[in-house]
Amino acid sequence: MSITAAFRPATPDDAGEICRIYRDVVMDTSISFEEVPPDETEISRRMLARPRLPWLVASVGDVVAGYAYASRHRERAGYRWSAESSVYVDASFQGQGLGRRLYEALIDEVEALGYVSLFAGIALPNAASTRLHASMGFETVGVFRAVGYKHGRWHDVAWSRRQLIQPPVTPLEPRVWDPTTTALEDSRPA
Repeated sequence: MSITAAFRPATPDDAGEICRIYRDVVMDTSISFEEVPPDETEISRRMLARPRLPWLVASVGDVVAGYAYASRHRERAGYRWSAESSVYVDASFQGQGLGRRLYEALIDEVEALGYVSLFAGIALPNAASTRLHASMGFETVGVFRAVGYKHGRWHDVAWSRRQLIQPPVTPLEPRVWDPTTTALEDSRPA
């Protein structure tokens, strides 16, 4: 089934809808190792954290159906050309291509900022996420065994990497994302 969704930069006004989608992931799955769902204030803080990286939402009508975001990969300065990525889709919109379209838009935004690598950590087992990342050009670079404990058991995390640009000999500083200048298409079929 194909649906039409509007894709745009997320704003702090979207924090409530993002919390709604993420709450079920935190409470009902081991996809995220958070144990307490963050509130709107915390989601807004993450959205505006420095360095500013893309947060995108997909809306179907007036409903935020999913979101994707990038964040700093590691704190130390030498990692600043790498980012991490995540995508979450409301359960009622899964399997309709929204996650893929959000990820495509996110990857385009992060690459345009001058980042070299995009990483994703996938709590295992998670066949849908593993398939999505592989189809998006991510390659598994390693598995951390029994690294997270949630819902009464230990979980492995597979780390995947997508090279965005050829690593330059002397890299330019990655740019800060400006949501007002994004080139996102407004609507596209999922």
